[in-house]
Amino acid sequence: MKLFLIRHGQTDWNLKEKIQGSCDIELNETGIKQAEKLSNKLLEKNYRFSKIYSSPQRRALKTSEILSEATNVDYISIKELEEINFGQWEGLSWTEVKEQYPVEYKEWYINRRYTKPPKGESYQEMLERVVTALHKIINENDDVVVVTHSAIIMCLQCYITNTPFDEMMKFKTDNAVITEIDSELLVKM
Repeated sequence: MKLFLIRHGQTDWNLKEKIQGSCDIELNETGIKQAEKLSNKLLEKNYRFSKIYSSPQRRALKTSEILSEATNVDYISIKELEEINFGQWEGLSWTEVKEQYPVEYKEWYINRRYTKPPKGESYQEMLERVVTALHKIINENDDVVVVTHSAIIMCLQCYITNTPFDEMMKFKTDNAVITEIDSELLVKM
């Protein structure tokens, strides 16, 4: 079984390089066009999938809705696919976080897998909820699309490849891009 992980289309906060996390930000016009273009790609390249699963955040839901309409495949929202909660850092740029939270940022940066931002969650906590949801999806389906977020896709790739989380940026995903994962890699974990 294949999981086609898709990062949502672009938002204004992506353009401004603000940390979105659990903030519920809408797609901008470019994001809508990206989702439409991605839908066409899925059809042209003859991707086969039985369902679309989505984070409940508006940027992912709108992307899923556009994909669903174009492909005629239903989508389902699952809370566990939400982006990581960055707590008090949300709405800031990474530069602002470093300036306003120098001690917390340094501690988090050194051990980001297990350290939480103030009032946020750790990558490990996010990963546990996402992997649990993906196991359920895998057990109930054939190939599926999962519309989610950058941090989730990067963490899953670190997890699968046993890459240290401080190297996750090598898995950075652009908006409305497909990352294909073989579900067998997750089932074994």
